[in-house]
Amino acid sequence: MYQDIPEQYKEMVEPVVDEHGLELLDIEIAGGRGPKLIRITVDTPACDGRVDIEHCAKVSREIGTLLDASGMIDAPYQLEVSSPGLNRKLARAKDFAAVCGSKVQLETRRPLQGRKRFRGELKSFEAGLAQLDVDGDEIEVALGDIAKASVMYEFSNSDFESAALATSAKAEKKAERKAERQLEKEGKKKVKKGHGRHSGRHKRLTDPEEK
Repeated sequence: MYQDIPEQYKEMVEPVVDEHGLELLDIEIAGGRGPKLIRITVDTPACDGRVDIEHCAKVSREIGTLLDASGMIDAPYQLEVSSPGLNRKLARAKDFAAVCGSKVQLETRRPLQGRKRFRGELKSFEAGLAQLDVDGDEIEVALGDIAKASVMYEFSNSDFESAALATSAKAEKKAERKAERQLEKEGKKKVKKGHGRHSGRHKRLTDPEEK
């Protein structure tokens, strides 16, 4: 969640993200046996998740340079900068407000009605309160009580149709490239054979002993 980002990281990362016309959603820092993982999630001001890979790479390079120069991390680390994705992360009030009417899943910091995990339709988000319809029951959760949340993307027929079209187009391009390579190969054979015949005729026409 945005509110959980360590202040020293926020102060360093957010100005870079802002300069690229994006907004900072979240910074996750995970440690283990291997290198520390720093995962940064960014989004557009419209909250549409349309941040391409090249843009993420530029932001990542700049942030990586700042992290190395700051000395904040004195151990090997891996930096990831990405957009929210299809199951977009919800980290700020505006993120929740933008997806009202969608199915979401969230985990609370403390048990509510005996549970911490909820899935349902986000009916509204006002005054810092998320109202969910969970299996017909209406539940209110304050933004401050939410540990993490995301949209549950529902695939539609158009998604499968788009995927099928993309697969078909890819197959057609592959077939075209194969045909082009075959034609090029056959063309080279014909040119090579044709040159041999032309050379032979030229020799017979210019050999004085045949006259």
